[in-house]
Amino acid sequence: MTAIRLPIPSLAGQETERLRFRAITLQDVDLWMDYMNDAQAIRFMPFTLGSRADCTFMLQRSLDRYSTDGSGLYMLELKENGVAVGQCGLLTQTVDGEPELEVGYHFLPQHWGHGYATEAARFCMRFAEQSAIAPSIISLIDHENHRSQNVARRNGLVAEKNTVHRGHPAVVFRAVLAM
Repeated sequence: MTAIRLPIPSLAGQETERLRFRAITLQDVDLWMDYMNDAQAIRFMPFTLGSRADCTFMLQRSLDRYSTDGSGLYMLELKENGVAVGQCGLLTQTVDGEPELEVGYHFLPQHWGHGYATEAARFCMRFAEQSAIAPSIISLIDHENHRSQNVARRNGLVAEKNTVHRGHPAVVFRAVLAM
Protein backbone atom coordinates (compact mmCIF):
# COMPACT_ATOMS: atom_id res chain seq x y z
CA MET A 1 0.00 0.00 0.00
CA THR A 2 1.31 3.42 -0.98
CA ALA A 3 1.38 5.98 1.81
CA ILE A 4 0.75 9.55 0.68
CA ARG A 5 1.62 12.35 3.10
CA LEU A 6 -1.24 14.84 3.12
CA PRO A 7 -1.92 17.62 2.59
CA ILE A 8 0.14 17.96 -0.54
CA PRO A 9 2.04 21.26 -0.48
CA SER A 10 0.85 23.89 -2.94
CA LEU A 11 2.68 24.30 -6.23
CA ALA A 12 1.42 27.90 -6.60
CA GLY A 13 4.35 30.25 -7.19
CA GLN A 14 6.79 27.46 -8.02
CA GLU A 15 8.88 27.92 -11.17
CA THR A 16 10.80 25.86 -13.68
CA GLU A 17 13.27 27.28 -16.16
CA ARG A 18 10.47 28.59 -18.42
CA LEU A 19 7.21 28.08 -16.49
CA ARG A 20 5.40 29.43 -13.43
CA PHE A 21 2.71 27.48 -11.57
CA ARG A 22 -0.37 29.33 -10.33
CA ALA A 23 -3.61 28.18 -8.78
CA ILE A 24 -6.49 27.65 -11.16
CA THR A 25 -9.54 29.90 -10.84
CA LEU A 26 -12.97 29.70 -12.43
CA GLN A 27 -12.00 32.84 -14.37
CA ASP A 28 -9.77 30.50 -16.41
CA VAL A 29 -12.80 29.00 -18.20
CA ASP A 30 -12.54 31.31 -21.24
CA LEU A 31 -8.81 30.63 -21.52
CA TRP A 32 -9.24 26.87 -21.16
CA MET A 33 -12.03 26.69 -23.76
CA ASP A 34 -9.25 26.53 -26.39
CA TYR A 35 -8.53 23.08 -24.97
CA MET A 36 -12.20 22.05 -24.83
CA ASN A 37 -12.77 23.23 -28.41
CA ASP A 38 -10.02 21.02 -29.82
CA ALA A 39 -11.11 17.45 -30.64
CA GLN A 40 -7.51 16.21 -30.61
CA ALA A 41 -6.84 17.74 -27.16
CA ILE A 42 -9.86 16.16 -25.47
CA ARG A 43 -9.66 12.90 -27.40
CA PHE A 44 -8.62 10.98 -24.27
CA MET A 45 -10.81 12.93 -21.85
CA PRO A 46 -14.43 12.24 -20.87
CA PHE A 47 -15.54 15.64 -22.17
CA THR A 48 -17.86 16.88 -24.88
CA LEU A 49 -16.25 19.02 -27.57
CA GLY A 50 -16.91 22.70 -26.87
CA SER A 51 -18.70 22.09 -23.57
CA ARG A 52 -18.36 25.07 -21.25
CA ALA A 53 -19.96 22.97 -18.49
CA ASP A 54 -17.26 20.30 -18.86
CA CYS A 55 -14.59 23.00 -18.84
CA THR A 56 -15.99 24.48 -15.64
CA PHE A 57 -16.20 20.98 -14.12
CA MET A 58 -12.55 20.31 -14.95
CA LEU A 59 -11.39 23.53 -13.31
CA GLN A 60 -13.70 23.10 -10.32
CA ARG A 61 -12.29 19.62 -9.74
CA SER A 62 -8.85 21.15 -9.12
CA LEU A 63 -10.33 23.79 -6.82
CA ASP A 64 -12.09 21.04 -4.85
CA ARG A 65 -8.89 19.01 -4.65
CA TYR A 66 -6.92 22.01 -3.33
CA SER A 67 -9.27 22.29 -0.35
CA THR A 68 -9.69 18.53 0.20
CA ASP A 69 -6.10 17.25 0.28
CA GLY A 70 -3.87 19.87 -1.35
CA SER A 71 -3.62 17.98 -4.64
CA GLY A 72 -4.73 19.35 -8.00
CA LEU A 73 -3.66 20.73 -11.33
CA TYR A 74 -2.14 24.21 -11.57
CA MET A 75 -2.18 26.61 -14.48
CA LEU A 76 1.22 26.96 -16.12
CA GLU A 77 2.26 30.30 -17.52
CA LEU A 78 5.36 31.27 -19.44
CA LYS A 79 7.61 33.26 -17.11
CA GLU A 80 8.66 35.61 -19.91
CA ASN A 81 5.17 36.91 -20.74
CA GLY A 82 2.49 35.28 -18.54
CA VAL A 83 0.88 33.36 -21.42
CA ALA A 84 -0.94 30.28 -20.13
CA VAL A 85 0.24 27.10 -21.86
CA GLY A 86 -1.29 24.27 -19.86
CA GLN A 87 -1.95 22.60 -16.54
CA CYS A 88 0.17 20.24 -14.45
CA GLY A 89 0.15 19.05 -10.87
CA LEU A 90 0.12 16.30 -8.31
CA LEU A 91 -3.13 14.39 -7.87
CA THR A 92 -4.27 11.83 -5.35
CA GLN A 93 -5.89 8.88 -7.09
CA THR A 94 -7.25 5.48 -6.15
CA VAL A 95 -6.00 2.84 -8.57
CA ASP A 96 -7.05 -0.77 -8.16
CA GLY A 97 -8.15 0.05 -4.60
CA GLU A 98 -4.80 1.59 -3.60
CA PRO A 99 -3.97 5.28 -2.97
CA GLU A 100 -1.52 6.65 -5.53
CA LEU A 101 0.18 9.97 -6.23
CA GLU A 102 -0.14 10.96 -9.88
CA VAL A 103 1.61 13.61 -11.92
CA GLY A 104 -1.01 14.83 -14.39
CA TYR A 105 -0.78 17.30 -17.25
CA HIS A 106 -2.84 18.85 -20.05
CA PHE A 107 -1.56 21.44 -22.49
CA LEU A 108 -3.23 23.80 -24.91
CA PRO A 109 -2.70 22.38 -28.43
CA GLN A 110 -0.95 25.51 -29.70
CA HIS A 111 1.78 24.85 -27.10
CA TRP A 112 2.41 21.16 -27.85
CA GLY A 113 5.87 20.14 -28.98
CA HIS A 114 7.84 22.70 -26.95
CA GLY A 115 8.83 20.40 -24.07
CA TYR A 116 6.59 22.15 -21.54
CA ALA A 117 4.87 18.94 -20.41
CA THR A 118 8.18 17.19 -19.81
CA GLU A 119 9.58 20.21 -17.96
CA ALA A 120 6.52 20.70 -15.75
CA ALA A 121 6.01 16.99 -14.97
CA ARG A 122 9.71 16.57 -14.15
CA PHE A 123 9.48 19.51 -11.76
CA CYS A 124 6.40 17.99 -10.07
CA MET A 125 8.21 14.69 -9.64
CA ARG A 126 11.22 16.41 -8.00
CA PHE A 127 8.86 18.47 -5.83
CA ALA A 128 7.09 15.28 -4.66
CA GLU A 129 10.42 13.62 -3.96
CA GLN A 130 11.91 16.59 -2.08
CA SER A 131 8.69 17.01 -0.08
CA ALA A 132 8.63 13.24 0.73
CA ILE A 133 4.98 13.01 -0.34
CA ALA A 134 4.99 9.39 -1.54
CA PRO A 135 7.44 6.56 -2.28
CA SER A 136 6.46 6.49 -5.96
CA ILE A 137 4.59 8.51 -8.54
CA ILE A 138 2.39 7.39 -11.40
CA SER A 139 0.76 8.72 -14.52
CA LEU A 140 -2.50 7.20 -15.76
CA ILE A 141 -2.40 7.36 -19.55
CA ASP A 142 -4.74 6.13 -22.26
CA HIS A 143 -3.28 3.29 -24.33
CA GLU A 144 -3.45 5.43 -27.49
CA ASN A 145 -2.09 8.65 -25.98
CA HIS A 146 1.45 8.27 -27.27
CA ARG A 147 2.38 11.93 -26.66
CA SER A 148 1.70 11.61 -22.92
CA GLN A 149 3.38 8.22 -22.81
CA ASN A 150 6.50 9.80 -24.33
CA VAL A 151 6.46 12.53 -21.66
CA ALA A 152 6.23 9.85 -18.96
CA ARG A 153 9.12 7.87 -20.46
CA ARG A 154 11.31 10.98 -20.83
CA ASN A 155 10.79 11.56 -17.10
CA GLY A 156 11.76 8.01 -16.16
CA LEU A 157 8.31 6.50 -15.62
CA VAL A 158 7.92 2.93 -16.82
CA ALA A 159 4.75 1.19 -18.00
CA GLU A 160 3.82 -1.06 -15.11
CA LYS A 161 0.35 -2.45 -15.76
CA ASN A 162 -3.01 -1.95 -17.39
CA THR A 163 -5.95 -0.82 -15.31
CA VAL A 164 -9.41 0.70 -15.57
CA HIS A 165 -9.69 4.15 -13.98
CA ARG A 166 -13.06 5.87 -13.71
CA GLY A 167 -14.43 3.39 -16.24
CA HIS A 168 -11.69 3.98 -18.84
CA PRO A 169 -8.79 1.64 -19.70
CA ALA A 170 -5.39 3.14 -18.90
CA VAL A 171 -1.74 2.24 -18.55
CA VAL A 172 -0.13 2.90 -15.17
CA PHE A 173 3.33 4.40 -15.63
CA ARG A 174 5.41 4.51 -12.44
CA ALA A 175 8.69 5.86 -11.06
CA VAL A 176 10.07 5.13 -7.62
CA LEU A 177 11.02 8.30 -5.72
CA ALA A 178 13.95 8.55 -3.33
CA MET A 179 12.63 9.49 0.07
